[in-house]
Amino acid sequence: MELLKTQNATMQFGGLTAVNDFNLSIDEGEIVALIGPNGAGKTTAFNMITGVYTPTKGNVIYGGNDITGNRPDIITQKGIARTFQNIRLFKELSVLDNVLIANHLHLKSGLFSAILKLPKYRREERSIREKSLALIERVGLLDVINEKASSLPYGKQRRLEIARALATNPKLLLLDEPAAGMNPKETEELTEFIRVIRDEFNLTIFMIEHHMQVVMGISDRIYVLDYGVTIAKGTPYEIQNNQRVIEAYLGVSEDA
Repeated sequence: MELLKTQNATMQFGGLTAVNDFNLSIDEGEIVALIGPNGAGKTTAFNMITGVYTPTKGNVIYGGNDITGNRPDIITQKGIARTFQNIRLFKELSVLDNVLIANHLHLKSGLFSAILKLPKYRREERSIREKSLALIERVGLLDVINEKASSLPYGKQRRLEIARALATNPKLLLLDEPAAGMNPKETEELTEFIRVIRDEFNLTIFMIEHHMQVVMGISDRIYVLDYGVTIAKGTPYEIQNNQRVIEAYLGVSEDA
């Protein structure tokens, strides 16, 4: 069943067209990758889907509903979460506090209940803490639960950022270059981690990634952008053997 679709999504900045007529379709449970050279428009496509930008033209359809132009917080509440190329954690807060903050999205108590710490608010706080502890354990960070985010190795910081996104209870998780800056061992562990969370959390995953080992090893399908235009889409095998993709990455034909 189709979960996410973009219809001719276009983003222009003045006279520059960053993404042009982007048509994407992702089914529930898939892992789909978006690749392309630097400056191809990949993060702009993410930003249109998550409400950071409103497309100049076209639509974003999620779960059969048009979410074009919705605010990022509304889109998150609807079930779309994302991470960023540059890790955005509360670096001076603990692992637990980072996840607790994300879980507060689901608080139903108002400001009045929170200030007076009424029974309903205290019950919600206990529930959120229990959920946060369970999530931290499931992503393998229980041993560093009280450590500051800034003190974690890079791979665990990335895992924490993903855990924080998972705390919003998404159906669709967007990962922006999750393997950026990782060594080979961390990259291998991350690849397996993405597979595990897709299955355990019943997720659909859409990711931008430059690390071809990750892309080819984990993706069901791949879209390729170049100068804001989709030049190819298909399975990993089809993309590996696509002449236009080879030329976009290498700048020369395969024969040359």
